[in-house]
Amino acid sequence: MLLVIDVGNTNTVMGIYRDEMLVKNWRIRTERKTTEDEFNVIVTSLFTTGGIDAGAIRRTIISCVVPPMVTILDSFCRKYLGHAPRWVDARSYGGMPILINNPAELGADRIVNAVAAYRKYGKSLIIIDFGTATTFDVISQKGEFLGGAISPGIMIASEALFREASKLPRVEIFERPGNVVGKDSAACIQSGIIFGYAGLVDGIVSRIKAQMNTVPIVLATGGLAPLMADVAESIEKVESSLTLEGLRIISDSLEEQL
Repeated sequence: MLLVIDVGNTNTVMGIYRDEMLVKNWRIRTERKTTEDEFNVIVTSLFTTGGIDAGAIRRTIISCVVPPMVTILDSFCRKYLGHAPRWVDARSYGGMPILINNPAELGADRIVNAVAAYRKYGKSLIIIDFGTATTFDVISQKGEFLGGAISPGIMIASEALFREASKLPRVEIFERPGNVVGKDSAACIQSGIIFGYAGLVDGIVSRIKAQMNTVPIVLATGGLAPLMADVAESIEKVESSLTLEGLRIISDSLEEQL
């Protein structure tokens, strides 16, 4: 079996693949000050409840945008899984041309999303990942990473609003508001955040499309992708396991090169 791990600034997503089938996946908080032993306690609990035999894991591949987690996860894999993990970055995987000024700047999560999306659809794409940041990645018809855009994530923007505007109540933003015009503070905040972000998404996608000479498919991934796909007119498909699938594809590709 293959263990895939995507470490984001807010959450860490893990999955277990048996051949090409995702058999289990989990989302946990990213804890920068954990140790390899503490991380193992969490993983062992998840594996036990999921019926996963850690001894059957032969490979691990990781994408990580949180530098302190690199040493922790490397130690975890070597100590408890008995092998060193593979790490994804622009240098370790050359299967997709990265046509930006400094490929080393590109986050590993954006690489694996692009690889998975192009493998599935085989045409030009705009990939929107709703994470700590909201990223827009542009893939050409030939499968080249052309660049993109980054904006503050929905939760980051919301937290800033609640922190700086002391009289505004903290509200949940995990469902579509019933109306754009709110009748109380909470409803106004929900509308402004969710429909406001839908406008941001549609606006950026429209501007990206205007610079492309093909008609791209617009995909969304990340925890809030289903919600935003319900309110943003430009999103055509939701691919919730895109990052994990990209890690599997890259792992298989690297194995074939050995």
